[in-house]
Amino acid sequence: MTSQRRRADSSRAPLRNLTNHGQLLFLSLADTFSDDPDVTHSTMMGYPCLRSKGSFFACVERTTGHLVVKLPAPRVRELIALGRAISFAPNGRVFKEWAAFPGPDRKEWRGLLQEARAFVNA
Repeated sequence: MTSQRRRADSSRAPLRNLTNHGQLLFLSLADTFSDDPDVTHSTMMGYPCLRSKGSFFACVERTTGHLVVKLPAPRVRELIALGRAISFAPNGRVFKEWAAFPGPDRKEWRGLLQEARAFVNA
């Protein structure tokens, strides 16, 4: 096994052992970035996550299966006002640039992952 292949395998480790529908959808969508060397799998506050060029842009909550993405604060407020997202507030502290999406929806989540990645890469 090459060192590059080992690195790729170990970068997926945080995404193993996911069990609920939201987690499984996140894993499936995360796989769509597998050919992109700028995207890595990691953990953020214990949640499986994705990073682009080292910056966090998405994670999945283990207990709820909600997709959580990083977006501009005005966009987060808009999505919450429209009822499409809820605040991401682990331990009661609201993260203004993060929104949680409780309903696993492949098309919506794919678009949100792309939008979040573009935001952190801007």
